[in-house]
Amino acid sequence: MPDVKQMSGIPRPVTDLPNGAISVRLIRGDLSNNIPNHPVELRAGGKVQTQKTDESGRAQFSGIAAGTTVKASTTVDGEYLESQEFPVPGDGGVRLMLVATDKTKGPATSPEAAPINGTVVIGNQSRIVIEPGDEGINVFYLLDVDNTARAPVNTPAPFVLDVPSEATGTTVMEGSSPKATVKGTQLTVERPFAPGHTFAQVAFRLPLSGGTIELRQTFPADLEQVQVVVRKVGETTLKSAQLTEVRDVPAEGDMFIAGTGGKVAAGQPITLTVSGFPHHSNAPRAIALALAGAIALIGVWAGSRRDDDSASRAAERKRLIARREKLFQGLVRLEHDQRNGRVDERRYATRREELVAALEHVYGALDDRDGVPDPAGRAGVATPVGKLGAL
Repeated sequence: MPDVKQMSGIPRPVTDLPNGAISVRLIRGDLSNNIPNHPVELRAGGKVQTQKTDESGRAQFSGIAAGTTVKASTTVDGEYLESQEFPVPGDGGVRLMLVATDKTKGPATSPEAAPINGTVVIGNQSRIVIEPGDEGINVFYLLDVDNTARAPVNTPAPFVLDVPSEATGTTVMEGSSPKATVKGTQLTVERPFAPGHTFAQVAFRLPLSGGTIELRQTFPADLEQVQVVVRKVGETTLKSAQLTEVRDVPAEGDMFIAGTGGKVAAGQPITLTVSGFPHHSNAPRAIALALAGAIALIGVWAGSRRDDDSASRAAERKRLIARREKLFQGLVRLEHDQRNGRVDERRYATRREELVAALEHVYGALDDRDGVPDPAGRAGVATPVGKLGAL
């Protein structure tokens, strides 16, 4: 894995910044050593802007037109630092780091050096990404496990993360460390952790019913900052007690919800509630199957009865059965249209009452012709037609 110095000056487009914003983070040696109150220059086209870094070591430049070619630079202790030259994207902003040499430390040991006992953190570049899929909700944990020591570290406990038990298709994503493996719904990252960054990216799917999911997750190391990105479809919302800011962010023609929060200690649960995802109701299918079953049962019952000697009675009965099936089909279509918003409630109620009344009439006529009395008085209490009131 590259060390922080190798990441210096590389632009990274993001959706959690406003359009035309460039955030430059200035550090010395490693991510825990910010350089505050230091001037940073941004050359945008033919103009140069200067901003001082804040307490987190960040200098932010805003309102730069899309497509403008920019480059960030500064000088720290006589060392000149500059970024790659890059165009400002049309959607979102860009984050980058400028990393000065920490002259108080010697070089880090090699990854093969003897490990020491220590801890790691899940860095603030980590993300939880949620988006709707064809068969549920797709969830991605993009974890940057950070060892700030100068030697490989053995953590007190194994790095094991259990995704929700109802998750399916759990897998390690491309770009993860070879030390990251998945078995069932459990992600394990093998110790020791080399100096710098170990990337563990896992994906899984959650079932969706009713358009809402509640994701509850604990992590095996301190999470430096909660960052959640949700692909917004329609009226999707994101809520969590751990998020201090939630806002909509457009990117590449889509809308996303970006949520950020503070540090979360290892073992402390994070709970995210995402509502408003589109989902398909199972009710129309259940209604269709129930009606088909009723038709089949009635067909078996009718087929078991003795043939009527009268040709006219047989013809009339055939007409009634055809009428019954047509009414059933109309009722199924009406229920389906109502659940998909294609018919208003008043029209739905009136038409449904007409269809049910017609079906009861047909069943009454069939009972009379077959010589079977209707014990429910054709009121829909004990007959298959009566059960339609529960749909």
